[in-house]
Amino acid sequence: MTAGLKTIIALSFVLAIGFLLVILSSALFQNYLPLLVVATYIFAPLPNAICGRYANTNDFTGESDGSAVLDFGRWLTGVLVVMGMALPVMLFHCGVITMGAMVMSIAGGLLIYGTIISFTMFFQEENDWYSG
Repeated sequence: MTAGLKTIIALSFVLAIGFLLVILSSALFQNYLPLLVVATYIFAPLPNAICGRYANTNDFTGESDGSAVLDFGRWLTGVLVVMGMALPVMLFHCGVITMGAMVMSIAGGLLIYGTIISFTMFFQEENDWYSG
């Protein structure tokens, strides 16, 4: 799958809207705790990337030796994504932020993480050098 300039522009636009929603959820309601969601969504893809590099497939047999490492990376990514959605809900439940800030923060966070996932899907390289 080839990704062109239109894909980059569209993903950049969606990412900008996600960041705008999270920033506005903090600025409009004069409470900057929803900005913590940005940190969780930025760090969420890192365990997949690190564990994916560590558990590389064997070049000669085509088998992966580190499935436990890949599973741990996926689990840790899931924990960070759920924490990114649950943090605004918890802050709203405790009365620290308002309902509008919670909704805007969750929507912005989902747009940010969805853009990161889409970017990795569109721009990952395939190693088909051994197939005919």
